[in-house]
Amino acid sequence: MASSLRAILPEVPGTQRPHRTLWLLHGLSDDEAIWTRRTSIERYVEPLGIAVVMPNVHRSFYSNMRHGYRYWDFVSEELPAKARALFPLSAERADNYVAGLSMGGYGAFKLALSKPHLFAGAAGLSSACDLTYMQRKWPEDLRLIFDDLAGVRETGGDLFELAARANASAGPKPRLFQAWGSEDFLHADNQRFHELLARLDFDYTCETGPGDHDWAYWDRTIQSVLSWMNTGTASVEAF
Repeated sequence: MASSLRAILPEVPGTQRPHRTLWLLHGLSDDEAIWTRRTSIERYVEPLGIAVVMPNVHRSFYSNMRHGYRYWDFVSEELPAKARALFPLSAERADNYVAGLSMGGYGAFKLALSKPHLFAGAAGLSSACDLTYMQRKWPEDLRLIFDDLAGVRETGGDLFELAARANASAGPKPRLFQAWGSEDFLHADNQRFHELLARLDFDYTCETGPGDHDWAYWDRTIQSVLSWMNTGTASVEAF
């Protein structure tokens, strides 16, 4: 399988230290170029000295498809190895965060909750937390990926189960950041996931307020994600 990625690398003269990295994931109808086309992410990360890697996984929900390619293997194993071979990126857990919007928010939470030993934290913006809604709205996509909702659970793709399992584990727990807007059509799904995370033992930050499922909201909120990456304080800000 051939895929593509876009990367932003910091200019840090005179340093040999591998870069902290944000793995930034796109939504269902987008690709690896969308974050640089629709937001000012390059300008936002410039003073922070972090790298940003944006892969393309098409409409796969960051999963190994039942009737398609193995995008989970790509994004969780092949992509980090290939990107670190190309660029001076740190492999240290503390230096790696993953974030995304909508389908990419689902992917970000799935990565960090499935592989907490690899990621210090995950941020989901307007995330597709519960794929029940996705099956109703885009049934053909979900059929190609999982066959049905039972397939979501069988393939380890249910975020609620992943969160409960990671919480019960004796291993490291990723920091989690969740944000969505009050006008977002995924508001109810995010609220249910928030209620679960708030009960569990994660370093969990929730940011809510006015906003829709659009780039005006994501351009604004990715700045909160970058700030959160550089702090260690958990908080919950409700409507």
